[in-house]
Amino acid sequence: MASPQNAMLVCGGRYHDFDFARLELLALLGESPEIRTRVFEDFGNTEALAESDFLVSYTCDVRPEPAEQRALADFVAGGGRWLALHGTNSILHFNDEGVVECPASHPLFVEVLGSQFLAHPPIAPYRVENARPEHPLVEGIEAFEVTDELYLCRFEAEVEVLLETRFQGETPGFDHADWPQDEARPVLYLRDYGEGQVLYNTLGHCRGRYDMRPLIDVYPRVERGAWEVPAYRELLRRGLHWAAHEASRDTPSPAA
Repeated sequence: MASPQNAMLVCGGRYHDFDFARLELLALLGESPEIRTRVFEDFGNTEALAESDFLVSYTCDVRPEPAEQRALADFVAGGGRWLALHGTNSILHFNDEGVVECPASHPLFVEVLGSQFLAHPPIAPYRVENARPEHPLVEGIEAFEVTDELYLCRFEAEVEVLLETRFQGETPGFDHADWPQDEARPVLYLRDYGEGQVLYNTLGHCRGRYDMRPLIDVYPRVERGAWEVPAYRELLRRGLHWAAHEASRDTPSPAA
């Protein structure tokens, strides 16, 4: 019989439908009966983190305090695995003109994650390509199209890019608004940190009608982004199995 695994899920923040994401992630975690999950809205419970076998985060503009950053760094450096999703690496500030700035105010947090969000273009379809088709986490994943937030980030460390897309253009509303180089942009990557690893997946935008308050009272539509794409669901399952060190599930199933 497999040993039980203690998971910590951090799901909360701003401008996203965290109720939807929380339920979806818990359902995926619940597919493994040996995984027991505690749920929090931020990184404040460092005791729960120390007691966990792995960490999963789906946040936006959740800023850990210095002691929380150190606990996260110690957790990963000590051999922990962290599956970080979508807006986890975002730190957002609206200036007096309403432009989004992304201050470098949490350096250790960004160092552990390996990247910091800087901007995204308006939500539109884009193509995700497999950069490492031989890697177990993405083996059999064919190129796919998503209508999601295309994350453009600053990278603070070497990472192993597993999935990527390309972007050149403008990102209105962000301080980093001009991206003139047509370059590959990481979508899924692995980051080694000490004895542990971070697996970061930038996909997974979701938003309901009331998630932009106080900026917008009622958002005009419900957005589910990559959550509606089967390949994304497969990537989440593989990411969770990876985080839980589930060796028996290392052989992936193909996904289109």
